[in-house]
Amino acid sequence: MFAVVRTGGKQYRVAAGDKIAVEKLAGEAGDTVTLGDVLLAGEGDKMADAAKVVVSAEIIAQAKSEKVVVFKKRRRHNYRRKAGHRQQMTLLRITAVGDSKADKKAAPKKEAAPKADDAASAAKADAPKKSAAKAGAAEKPAAEKKAPAKKPAAKKTEDK
Repeated sequence: MFAVVRTGGKQYRVAAGDKIAVEKLAGEAGDTVTLGDVLLAGEGDKMADAAKVVVSAEIIAQAKSEKVVVFKKRRRHNYRRKAGHRQQMTLLRITAVGDSKADKKAAPKKEAAPKADDAASAAKADAPKKSAAKAGAAEKPAAEKKAPAKKPAAKKTEDK
């Protein structure tokens, strides 16, 4: 199945397994994003309802695109300005193109958040470590600062 999605002001034709470079999206490598703005979807010659199709992708990397050189010149005025720019982009691997209902069933369940008791015990475990680090820092004497050694003044000799 394929879909035409819009992201970053551009349109991309994607299918499962494709790799595309799009304008920068929030997230880190390994995160899963959903491209919700599906303009067209289908399989072969048959078109599907684009409103029901969801495209999910995995972020491969956050990178910069090719360098664009911006050169301004006004002839006969000795005016030249050169600048460069590298646009931020996100590399995506399309993992699934399909109905939103099918994706909800196939999506793995997220792990439950740790309970408050676990968070409190973790905070207590961290507290002694921090106090021990502070106590260790207090025991060490501060390094004494030495003044830079002055060189003896050169002797003046009189030439006759």
